[in-house]
Amino acid sequence: MVESAYEVITAAAGSAGPGGAGTEGERAEFGDSAAAGPGGAVRRRQARESAARTYARALPVVPVRARGLTIEDADGRRYLDCSSGAGSLALGHNHPVVLEAIRRVLDSGAPLQVTGLTTPVEDAFVAELLRTLPPGLAGHARVRFCGPGGTEPVATAVALVRAATGRARVVTPTDAQYAADLATCWPEAGEAPAGVLVEAVRGESGPRPVPGTWLRGLRRITERRSVPLVVDETETGVGRTGAFWAVEHSGVTPDVLVLSKAIGGSLPLAAVVHRADLDDGRAAGAAAFRGNQLALAAGTATLAHVRVHCLAEHAARVGARILARLRGLAGEFACVGAVRGCGLAIAMELTAPDCGPGAGTAGELAAAVQRECLRRGLIVDLTGPAGNVLRLLPPLIVTEEQTSAVLDRLADAVQAAERSRADHGPPPGARTAR
Repeated sequence: MVESAYEVITAAAGSAGPGGAGTEGERAEFGDSAAAGPGGAVRRRQARESAARTYARALPVVPVRARGLTIEDADGRRYLDCSSGAGSLALGHNHPVVLEAIRRVLDSGAPLQVTGLTTPVEDAFVAELLRTLPPGLAGHARVRFCGPGGTEPVATAVALVRAATGRARVVTPTDAQYAADLATCWPEAGEAPAGVLVEAVRGESGPRPVPGTWLRGLRRITERRSVPLVVDETETGVGRTGAFWAVEHSGVTPDVLVLSKAIGGSLPLAAVVHRADLDDGRAAGAAAFRGNQLALAAGTATLAHVRVHCLAEHAARVGARILARLRGLAGEFACVGAVRGCGLAIAMELTAPDCGPGAGTAGELAAAVQRECLRRGLIVDLTGPAGNVLRLLPPLIVTEEQTSAVLDRLADAVQAAERSRADHGPPPGARTAR
C-alpha cells in the first residue's frame, strides 16, 4: 500500500524520537544507538547534509515542539531560544494568533500559492502593512512583492531605483563610511547615483545603531540631489529595535523600504515598499513564490499583534534592561568587550586577553560561551567576521521573568568560560572574573 506523505513524515520523525529503533538501513549504517533518539538525527545530518550547515553543528539540538521563547528537544529538554530564527520570529514560535491565521486560510479552501494575483488575504496584508509605515511614506506608498529569499528584496529595490532614475550606480556605504563625514562619502560633484542603500541599524556583525545625525545628514544630501534613499529593514523591522521600523529612530522618511524576515510571521515573505512616483512598472518582479498566502496571513496577524499590543515599546523597555545587565558583565569579566544594540537586537563582543598558551582566540572563547549557554538551556547566536559576537534576538513577547532567566544563564555561561580560560594561567596583572 502506498504511504501518504503524512505517514512518511511521521514515521521518519518517530524513528528519530525517544525509543525509536530506526530503519534496518539506519541500524546497519549507524548502529542501534545512532538510529534512535535525537543523537541519531544529528548523526544522520552529519552523514547526509552539507558541512556548510555550521549553525546546526554549533547547536546540536533536534527541536520537536516549540511555543513562544521555548524549544523542546527530542529528548524532552527545553531551551530558551534567543535566536528567534535569526530575527524572523517577532512573536516567537507558534504564536496562537499566527496559528489561527494560518488555519483560517487552510480551512477556507483558498489557493495556497498564486503568483501576482490579488486575493483577500493579500489585500488584508497590504492594508495592515500600510497602517504601520512611517507617516511620511504611508500616504503615498506602493507595495511590491518579490521572492522570499534574502537577496530578492534588495535586488528588487535596486532594479526599482535604477528604472525610476535612469541611472545605474547604487551607493552602499562601507563600515568606515557609516562614521565618516558625509561630504567625503558622496561628493556633490559628478553624476548622482540611482540610489543610496543603507541600514538604520547594522545587522550581520551584531546590531550597530547608525547615528540619527548621520542618517538625517544623508537624507538632506539625497533630497538635494533627487537620489532615492533605500533603507534595508530586513533585520530590523516589525518592532525589533524598539520602534516599528528602525529608521523611525532617526525621524528620517525613506523613499524605499526593503522588508523581509519578520513580516512573514515565521513564514518566508518579502516585499519592497516605495514612493508611488518611483513606480513605472518597468522593474516588476518575476519570482514564482512571491506573496505566498499562508505567509501573508501569518504576516498580517503578526503586524497587527505587534501594533495593537505596543510590542515595539515593550522591546525598548526590556532591551534597555538587557543592555544594562550586559554592561555590568563587561565590568565584571575581562572577556566581555563592547555591548551594543537597541530594543531586542543586542550584541556582546567576546575578547581574548592573553591568558597564556592554549587560551584560544576570541572566536573560540565565544564558541565556548555558546556551548555553556546550551548546557544551561539557552540558545544564542554567534556572528561577526571572527565569530566572536554573541547576538541576542529574543522574541518581542519575552516576559520579565523569562528575561531574568536568560540573563542569569548567560552570566553563568560567561563565568564558566572565563574560569576555563583562567585555568591556563593568566599572566601577572591580568584581570580575571571577580
